[in-house]
Amino acid sequence: MSSSPKPVSPIVAPRGNLYRAAIVGAASLKGKEVAEMLNERNFPAVDVRLLDDDESIGQLEALGDEISFIQAVRSEQFENVDFTFFASDAASTRKSWKDARDAGSAIVDLSAALEYEPGATVRSLWLERERGQVLPLDLQPGPCITAHPAAVALALLLLRARKASAVRRAVATVFEPASERGQKGMDELHQQTVNLLSFQPLPKDIYDAQVAFNMIAQYGPKTQPALGSIEARILRHYQKIAGDAAPTLSLLLAQAPIFHGYSLALSLEMAQSVDLNALRDALAGDHVLIPGSDDDGPSNVSAAGQPDILLSIKEDAAQPNSLWLWAAIDNLRISAIGAVECAESMTAARPIGKIQ
Repeated sequence: MSSSPKPVSPIVAPRGNLYRAAIVGAASLKGKEVAEMLNERNFPAVDVRLLDDDESIGQLEALGDEISFIQAVRSEQFENVDFTFFASDAASTRKSWKDARDAGSAIVDLSAALEYEPGATVRSLWLERERGQVLPLDLQPGPCITAHPAAVALALLLLRARKASAVRRAVATVFEPASERGQKGMDELHQQTVNLLSFQPLPKDIYDAQVAFNMIAQYGPKTQPALGSIEARILRHYQKIAGDAAPTLSLLLAQAPIFHGYSLALSLEMAQSVDLNALRDALAGDHVLIPGSDDDGPSNVSAAGQPDILLSIKEDAAQPNSLWLWAAIDNLRISAIGAVECAESMTAARPIGKIQ
C-alpha cells in the first residue's frame, strides 16, 4: 500500500475482461478481509463497491493502493454487479440479498444467513480439491455459503489423517474468538477487561455473560445466535464439505477470552498404531503448516495473518493408538479466502459481459 493514498473516483473505464463486485458489510472485520483478499489474489474486478449500514456511510476504506468510500446498501447499488459478497451479520444479509440476486449478481455469503435458501450450497474449495471434486458448471447458481473456518480446518485434518490409518474416534474442542462477533464483540471483550480491572460493572450487550478472563460454553439467554447453534453449524458444515466417508466428529465449542483466531484441540483414536512422522507427512501439504522445533508453536497469535492451518502433533500417553492435534487458524482470513475462491470458481460459468 502506498504511504499516502488519495481518494479516487469510481472507475468508469471500459470493462474489457473484468467483472464488477460489491461487498455488503464492507466496514466489518470480514468485509475488510474480503476486500484485501480480492486485491491479493488479483480478482479480475474493474470495480469493487463498498456497501454498509448508516453508521459506516462515507467512511474511507483502503482497496489495494486506493481509497474508496463506503456507500449505503440500496437496490440500485447492485445494478451491473457480477458478484456480491455478504460479510455483515445475518439480519443484514437477509435484508438485501434478494436485491442483489434479482439484479443478476452471483451471491457469496459469509454470514451463513442463506444456508437454507433454494439452491444454496455450503462450499470450501480447499476440501473440494482435497476430495477431487469437480462441481458441474451452473449458469444460474444459488448462493454460495462459505463453510465455517473451524469446519474447514477440522475436515481437512481428519480427511488427511485417514491416509495414515482409519480414524475410530475424533473429538474436538474449539475455542471461539471475539472477532467472530465482529468489531462489537471485540469491543465488548476489551471493555469488560478494562472494567474488571477497575472494578466497574461489565457491559453485556453482545454476550450477555462475562467473557473477559473467563471460559464459557454457553452465552446468556439474550444472546443470538446461541453458542450451541454455532456449534451445530460447524458440525453441519463439516459433514457437508468432508463427505459421507469422513470420520464422525464429536465437538464442543467454547467461548475463549481472546480477540482473534481459533484454537482447536483434536483427539484422534486410530485403528492401529501410527508413526508420528508418517502422520505428519499425511497431514502436511497445501493449507497445513507444521512449524519446526525452532519456530513458535501454533497459537491464535502466531496464526494471525496466516493463510494456513498451523498444526502440532503429540502422542496421547494414556490411550493406545491415540494422539492429539493442536491447531490454530486466522478465522477472518480463512473465511475471506474461501469466499474469494468461491467467486473465482463461479467465473467459469459467468461469461464476461453478461452483466453490463
